[in-house]
Amino acid sequence: MALEQTWRWYGPKDPINLNEIKQTGATGIVSALHHIPNGKVWSIDEIQKHKNLIEDTGLSWSVVESVPVHEDIKKQKGNYKAYIQNYKQTLVNLGMEGIRTVCYNFMPVLDWSRTSLNHKDTDNTLALLFNPVAFAAFELFILKRIGAETEYPEEIQQKARKYFDDLNNNEKEELINTILQGLPGSEESFSLENFQEILNEYKGINAEKLRNNLIFFLSEIIPVAEKHGVRMAIHPDDPPWPLLGLPRVVSGIDDFERIINCVDSISNGITLCTGSFGAGHFNDLVAITKKFAHRVNFAHLRNVSRNGTGFFKETNLFEGDIDIYGVMRELILEQKKRTENGRPDVQIPMRPDHGHLMLDDINKAKTYPGYSLIGRMKGLAELRGLEIGIERSINGIKN
Repeated sequence: MALEQTWRWYGPKDPINLNEIKQTGATGIVSALHHIPNGKVWSIDEIQKHKNLIEDTGLSWSVVESVPVHEDIKKQKGNYKAYIQNYKQTLVNLGMEGIRTVCYNFMPVLDWSRTSLNHKDTDNTLALLFNPVAFAAFELFILKRIGAETEYPEEIQQKARKYFDDLNNNEKEELINTILQGLPGSEESFSLENFQEILNEYKGINAEKLRNNLIFFLSEIIPVAEKHGVRMAIHPDDPPWPLLGLPRVVSGIDDFERIINCVDSISNGITLCTGSFGAGHFNDLVAITKKFAHRVNFAHLRNVSRNGTGFFKETNLFEGDIDIYGVMRELILEQKKRTENGRPDVQIPMRPDHGHLMLDDINKAKTYPGYSLIGRMKGLAELRGLEIGIERSINGIKN
């Protein structure tokens, strides 16, 4: 059985429509109710409306990405218990509508971080990039976060000062918007004026406290998810290290170990994002996939080039530092095990994650960064071919 080929769609406002997605060969849609505020219940009526839009095109709503976790839950402040109850009800409603996989993250404040959304690669395509010097320049000299200077070595501070001094006003504004406005899928964006205040709300919350809050959240929601046939899939931190003085608790193999062991259930699973994990040179994606394959409920497959200093850029599928072949092989082997063991969740949904802006998409008036049509279609075609080749080579081996 092949992995389920899916595609992220941001709803009726997405510049890429469902008929175009169908032509890529994807059969499943990864989507969410972005118009519903964080913390509110997704009603059955709203779920059905969105589901009908998708199914009317001959596709299926395979994965929710994501049901956002309210910041109060992460901090265990304010009305966090009420927000957890709302989250449970949303999972119940999704399960009743036959939507079985939910991707989510537990990153404080920002769902992602990049410093450029339009980096020109050597082939003139445009890609996403993270430059730690540019990020330091933002923290130290634009945001002027208190205490940030203690977190950067002198060499980086000097490079960041030069980087900042070389920026013109438009470039400074672009850096601010890139870091604060959010990629599609980020449910909130921020202004520079209120961002420090939001960061301050996490004072006193270190990695241990945030991890305990995550474990409490999972102990509450996983039994509900399991009862209603929903598989949760936590997304790794992006990038997988602390930023802005905020803790990170889903960044490496030890973090995944703690998460899946805190509530023993196939509903307590992971999103294997090769790009987010792969940004960290300390993460071996093949080893991670092999170790946690039994809990992979969703997969994001892309590649990155990195240099070990925190710099990384999103690159072509077979040209980065991640062994995509090795990851795909482990996923195929896992599906075979699930079939042999009679698991109900045999088929793992995967999607091409991000894609370069290329060809005619460059001339379009609006395309979400990382979510162009042609770049992702190229990635999906490559993944499909890779999977078929590995599948046939495995079947040809006789033990």
